[in-house]
Amino acid sequence: MIKKFLKRVFRKSARTRTVGNAKVIPYKSHGVAREQISYGAQKVTDGLQAAGYQAYVVGGAVRDLLLECTPKDFEVATDATPEEVRRVFRRSRIIGRRFQLVHVMFGEEVVEVSTFRSLIEAEDAQTDEHGRLLRDNKFGDQEQDAARRDFTANALFYDPSTQEIYDYHGGYADTSNGLLRMIGDPEVRYREDPVRMLRAVRLSAKLGMQIDAATAAPIARMKGLLDNVPQARLLDEVFKMLLSGHSVECIQQLRKMNLHHGLLPLLDVILEQPMGEKFVMLALRNTDERLSQEKTVSPAFLFAALLWHEVLAAWNLRVQQGERPVGAMHAAMDEVLGKQKAQLAIPHRHDAVMKEIWLLQQRFEQRAGQRPFRLLEQPRFRAGLDFLLLRCASGEVNPELGLWWDEFQDASAERRAEMLQPEQAGDKKRRRRKPRKKPTVANEPAA
Repeated sequence: MIKKFLKRVFRKSARTRTVGNAKVIPYKSHGVAREQISYGAQKVTDGLQAAGYQAYVVGGAVRDLLLECTPKDFEVATDATPEEVRRVFRRSRIIGRRFQLVHVMFGEEVVEVSTFRSLIEAEDAQTDEHGRLLRDNKFGDQEQDAARRDFTANALFYDPSTQEIYDYHGGYADTSNGLLRMIGDPEVRYREDPVRMLRAVRLSAKLGMQIDAATAAPIARMKGLLDNVPQARLLDEVFKMLLSGHSVECIQQLRKMNLHHGLLPLLDVILEQPMGEKFVMLALRNTDERLSQEKTVSPAFLFAALLWHEVLAAWNLRVQQGERPVGAMHAAMDEVLGKQKAQLAIPHRHDAVMKEIWLLQQRFEQRAGQRPFRLLEQPRFRAGLDFLLLRCASGEVNPELGLWWDEFQDASAERRAEMLQPEQAGDKKRRRRKPRKKPTVANEPAA
């Protein structure tokens, strides 16, 4: 009798129920356990709920857990204002202009906490002439916040205390079906934030989800809105794509939707060159592989690879016009980076690393005398060699050169001496001795 009663209770509790306009999906249906939430996110939701506020894990973390992926980070949404969140957590700070957020610190983990946003009426919205939102600090409730999120898969609210998911827009079903669908009118949402077009491409490539037809349809005619996006935001989205671990799929999707123009303006030119396309795809696959192995990846190295064939073309042209090779390379690098930065503000901190990698490529050709030993001492030697090996793999350079350096770097002193190539005529430059100055003799005083 008791067993039958318990089974009836558990069967009932496993059913999806409705609270207002939200479907509440129980743990037995979705299978996401509280233990899968990070320590910091648990502490934030527990702390806010204990203080009398609503608090849920939201966004990509819930989506990724449903897809059995490991979330990169955890975001929490609450009805507490940023100032109220700060009062609950001492180790926190308020950030943001367009929309204020709170970062709560737990050791190395930082949990981003956002206050529920409200729907903004057209007459109250602070937008530019293209419809892009400039300020968005009006707070609301959970349902309004769900409506303000971009895709249905990102509008799921997970309560760690009950292990239930609140779904206002069918995001649970869309996630289960591998469908990426925009909430609301896609045209209006793209005007509010054009970066959503790039996010659609990145998420579909990263998660293997198909973009809903209505969501994809306006992108081709609205891609010009990306020209109005601040360069810092564009760069941030490009970094996310290239360092997503699925950069090859992202680039392929960008090309398919003709969105790569304006992001990396020279990328379309590079991909039209057979050698350039092979080199770029090798670099991207190498990056994806390193990320899958949890190895570090340098953004500067990746940008150096993406722009290399433009630098090479500009350098060859200048050399053919009679410029000295070293000076021609410096001018070519400045020219390509100047064109690129007119569209995408690559931080100056990456410039030096990119240039060092490019300049080392000429020096790898020198395998006689003391030059190889001096090259081994260069701080960027390892990055430069990895770059050279990519060039060899793409067929741009004879693979023998890469094999030589790969062996030379770890060889014994005796083996290195054997590997050195003989000096060619003209390699040794005679140093012109400065004429010795005759000592000045002071005039002796007359007797």
